Order: sequence, then structure tokens, then C-alpha cells
Amino acid sequence: MMNHSSLDNTMTFTSYGSFRPINYFFFTLTLLVYLLSIFSNVFLMLVIYFEASLHKPMYIFLFNLAVNGLIGSSTAWPKIMENLLSETQKISFLACVVQIFWCHFYIASAYATFSVMAYDRYVSICKPLQYHSIMTPGKVKTLLTAANVVPLVSISILAYLISTLPLCNYTLQNLFCDVMTLHNLSCVKSALANLYSLCLATGLVGFPCIIVLLSYAVILNVSLKASKDAQKKALSTCSPHLITFINFGVATLFFAIYNRYSSFLPREVYVLITADWFAIPPLLNPIIYGIRTREIRKCVVKTVRKKERFFRNY
Repeated sequence: MMNHSSLDNTMTFTSYGSFRPINYFFFTLTLLVYLLSIFSNVFLMLVIYFEASLHKPMYIFLFNLAVNGLIGSSTAWPKIMENLLSETQKISFLACVVQIFWCHFYIASAYATFSVMAYDRYVSICKPLQYHSIMTPGKVKTLLTAANVVPLVSISILAYLISTLPLCNYTLQNLFCDVMTLHNLSCVKSALANLYSLCLATGLVGFPCIIVLLSYAVILNVSLKASKDAQKKALSTCSPHLITFINFGVATLFFAIYNRYSSFLPREVYVLITADWFAIPPLLNPIIYGIRTREIRKCVVKTVRKKERFFRNY
């Protein structure tokens, strides 16, 4: 039985295979998606920051989601790109634990942000006259703090528990480090780590999903009783959030299914799920909100026109 006594042990990824010329193509494609994700999220953040008309709870939460998108993009893709151009794909155990921490923080914080955004939409649509008295600046700060601090503390404990596991194998059959893989490589199955992971999945994924579903069930019930114009306004306000939440939720479900039945599913499925989790939401969320949200769309057009006038005058 092997037992790691140091976080400096080296682990090897086996899913990349030997280096091939086509890796340059995959590297270029990954780099392009990564840079576009960074640009779209930073651009959205700048628009929200500099436009006073967007300094509202809905867009403050969206700003947090964009920051989360930057974390998600940077969690896996730089290491994946490095591995694509390497003959040997290795990572230290410490770096693997750090990657697990940021990966799960990205996921947990995203779900928490989706839940507070759903709550904000519920208050806005179902209690419009009380909106400003409920969604006060103090309430917004409290929700934002909870959406980040609770996942931060919870995932830190998970990362610590994973770092104490004695490993019998140092080969990773995935594109990046994740909890289930390391737990399966451990010599001793930790009941505490298993129980804590289950509690985290329930509290940081299941509970936010319930909040989102309940919020939209009430919103749907109220909208059906409202006028056509009110229904159209509610749909335009909620559709970007629902699209991004459903995409993220489906990716999470597929990843959970893959981890449980990985021996029966092809490796390509895992690659697609990884791309959906770490590339599509960070890339598409700013685009979806930019296209589907009228106020952001107007501010983006105004910003682009200002830049055009600046360059013409220059």
C-alpha cells in the first residue's frame, strides 16, 4: 500500500495520450475559447461597473456571475492547454488539490449566485411595490457575501479532507483533477469525506436548485394571471437566467452520471461534459445576457458607439 506523506507527489494524466500534431489544433481551439471567455466576461463586468443605470441588484449579481465565469475558465483550461503541448502530462498532488478547490468553488458559487438571482427575480415580479424595501443595499451585500463565503469555507474543508487521503495510484484518467477521481485512487475509502461530499452536494447544489425552481414556479403562477405585456416583460427578464441555469444544471447532472457509470460510457462524453462545464457557461453567459437583456444591450451599443466615435476622432 502506497501512502503519500507529502503534497509534492506527482500525478500523471493518462487521458491525453501521446503528443500528436493534431494537439496544436486542439490547443488553438481551446486558447480561442478561453480568450473569448475572458474577453466577454471582462467586457460585461466593465459595462456594469461604468454604467450607473446598471447599478441594480440584478446586475450586481450578474457581475458576480461574470467573476465566477472567469474563475471557471481559468480553473481547468490553462492546465489542459499545457498538457496538450506536453509529451508527459503531470501535476503535483498539491496543484491537483488546488485545482479541485477552485473547480468546486466555481460550481458551488455559480449555483449560489443562480439562487440569489432567482430570488431577486421573484421579488421583482411578485412583489414589485416592495422590491426596493426588500432588496436593500445591505440585503444585496449579505446575499453576495453568502454566495461566495459559504462555498469558500465549505470547499476549503473538502479540499483539506481530500488532501489527507492516502493514495495507492497516481494516474488520473480525466482531463483535470476532481474529487471523485482522487477518492477512487485512495487506499482507504474515507467515510467522512464521502459523507461530507454528499452534504455539500445537497447543500450547495440541491438547495439552490430548489430555490430556483420554487421561485420560478411562483413567478409562472403570477405571470399566468397577469396581462400579456406583463407576461412578455417577465419572460424577457427571466429567460437569460433560466437558459444559463438549465445549461449549468444539465452539465452537472451529466457529470454526476458519468462519474457513476464511467466504465460504461465513452471517454468522448467526458470531454464534452468538461467543455460544457468550463467553456460554454463562461463564454455564453455574458453573450446571452447581453443579447436577451434590453438594458445591457442598450449600454453595450452605447459603449461600442462611444469607442467608434473616439477612434474616428483620433
